[in-house]
Amino acid sequence: MSASFELKPLSGEEEAVARALGRLIMVLPRTLDADLERDQRMSMSEYSALRHLSEAEHQRMRMSELAAACDMSLSGMTRLACKLESLGYLERIRCAQDARGLEAVLTDSGLARLQQAWPDHLASVRRHVFDHLSELDMRKLAAALNAMVRS
Repeated sequence: MSASFELKPLSGEEEAVARALGRLIMVLPRTLDADLERDQRMSMSEYSALRHLSEAEHQRMRMSELAAACDMSLSGMTRLACKLESLGYLERIRCAQDARGLEAVLTDSGLARLQQAWPDHLASVRRHVFDHLSELDMRKLAAALNAMVRS
């Protein structure tokens, strides 16, 4: 930090936002996960992996790309993929371009499981997030949140 840089204290409103955002970052993922576990016996990590695969071209992704998309380590994704594979929701196959790498491929059972879980997850997201944001401009909010991630 530069010696000429002067720190500007947060206003009361900024402090309230910073504290609320900090709490939200901790509480919301656990809340959404608990709802999905209760309603579908599925973790948010499992849901996220299946969702990313469902949205990928040919419903397949390199394991490293899937791990990054799910904000997981490669070893964590490997453990998750083993579980999802044992349930019949994905298959792991050698990459055509690089025989050393593996791709996760969504199965028909995995897509059906995701479609089964989706309504409950959507209801949870609406209840815990969007029901509280009705007065806000969603485009501006999304832009601000994405800017925070990039900074």
